[in-house]
Amino acid sequence: MTKIFVSAVINAPVDKVWATMRDFNGLPQWHPGFSRSHIEGGLRGDTVGCIRNFDIADGGGTIRERLLTLSDPDYTMTYSILDAPLPVADYVATLKLYPITVGNKTLGTWSAEFEVTSGREEDVVDRVANGTFGRAFQVIDDLLGKTS
Repeated sequence: MTKIFVSAVINAPVDKVWATMRDFNGLPQWHPGFSRSHIEGGLRGDTVGCIRNFDIADGGGTIRERLLTLSDPDYTMTYSILDAPLPVADYVATLKLYPITVGNKTLGTWSAEFEVTSGREEDVVDRVANGTFGRAFQVIDDLLGKTS
């Protein structure tokens, strides 16, 4: 089992960061790595069990993910990949935010566990850890950190 853990300090209050990141259907609105997204079955983007269907921005394919948990009081969500062009199986990821009370900032953590089904594990880890999670935290800090 491959495990990834990425963390970052975001220069914005946790409530502001969570308001942007909690929308399971909102990823393409702020992450440049993804485009078009919809929730299947007409459900809302905060309905546990809903499935988001979205595209990789560079034409790299479509991803389908199921929202497994969402907790506003805990600033956390967990989801799994159902279908993706990524060579992974049994993929489950958790995004969690923590308030940093000194300075009114946010600590973001994003972790995932999965099996690599083909290719080099290092390449898959880099794509998820840096291309997706790390990039997300950079973009959120750029977007929200300057307006706090």
